[in-house]
Amino acid sequence: MRRLTVQTLLLYLLLITRGCCDFQDTIKELNTEFALNFYHTFAGLEGYHNVIVSPASVTVALGLLQFGAKGNTFTQLENALGYNVHDLRVQRFLRKMYEDLTNSSHSPVVQLACGLFVESSVQLSPHFSERTAVWGNGSLQRANFSNPNETATLINNWVSAKSGGEIRDFMACPMATPPLTQIAVASAMYFKSTWQKPFLLSETQHLSFTKADGTVVKVPMMYQTAEVNYGQIKTATNQRFTVLELSYLGHAVSMFIIIPSERRMPLSALEPHITSRSLSMWTNNMRRIKMDVFLPKFKVQNKFNLKMVLGALGMTDLFSPGEADFRGISEQDKLYVSEAIHEAKIEVTENGTKAAAATAMVLLKRSRSLVFKADRPFFFLLRHTNTGAILFMGRIMDPLE
Repeated sequence: MRRLTVQTLLLYLLLITRGCCDFQDTIKELNTEFALNFYHTFAGLEGYHNVIVSPASVTVALGLLQFGAKGNTFTQLENALGYNVHDLRVQRFLRKMYEDLTNSSHSPVVQLACGLFVESSVQLSPHFSERTAVWGNGSLQRANFSNPNETATLINNWVSAKSGGEIRDFMACPMATPPLTQIAVASAMYFKSTWQKPFLLSETQHLSFTKADGTVVKVPMMYQTAEVNYGQIKTATNQRFTVLELSYLGHAVSMFIIIPSERRMPLSALEPHITSRSLSMWTNNMRRIKMDVFLPKFKVQNKFNLKMVLGALGMTDLFSPGEADFRGISEQDKLYVSEAIHEAKIEVTENGTKAAAATAMVLLKRSRSLVFKADRPFFFLLRHTNTGAILFMGRIMDPLE
């Protein structure tokens, strides 16, 4: 009888563990799905320009807003993110994810800044204040929106401190704020790390990069022979793409580079195929192989107002003074989000971190290894290995832009 009880207990624990893993996988997939929806929406507004966004930092800001939202405002946020932040399982997973992302003991440096700036006169719900204090790297700040210069300085100083001084002048001075401004949302992220295997500066030389319009430019092209994860993808419509994974030191974060295999195929033909399911399938079916890797040095920085992007994703009420419902933040005051700014920045060089050095002009040795050459527009993303969180996602149309 005792043996049956132990077996039953073990089975019960197994089912709980399996259920927990399934739930975590679901949240990871939902985060990836939101990240891709966010990217595709923003990229569609940017034409043929370089793009970078940081879905992880936007997600933590929206999660914080969801804590204080009610009614249809809450429903729109829940539909966009795919989950309810009041679910304790969601809270535990996301809290652990943000802790892992910003863990200073890891080799990559991830600086995430997410803040809610609330008018000083607003009487806040104690419950919401408590949530803010423990939500990711979020922070609640009081502001005097009747003084735009003072508020812009407050926000800029806060973002600069949270990003290690890498993101400055985040908010325009003075802020262009309407008289009813009561909440501002700011999110920013900066990433810095060393490659698991750095590129040698002596191997970098100026090589051709063909832009989408056929124009050829000379760009600083890094080179190395390395063991990498690599995959060739074929879609149902016979389109072929190449996927390469380059790990950062410690393997906590990897960069995935995806490029059309056919030189004449535009990047626009690739992007619609990038979905949560396809990314999972592609990255899980890569093989370890020795390759000659050519990757251009690039630096991308985007700052933009989130209103248009989030509105296109179905989150409209939070920006409307008449429709927004944030009674979870304050019962006394009618609040809405008047400002929502996002900034993302990344620089890719030989050692993975920022480096200023002259480019050596050398000839490359011939090799029998397979060749991966990012000499035309490509898509990239940085993914945290343990949590699956997409830190950055973007495209390079012109490394010199």
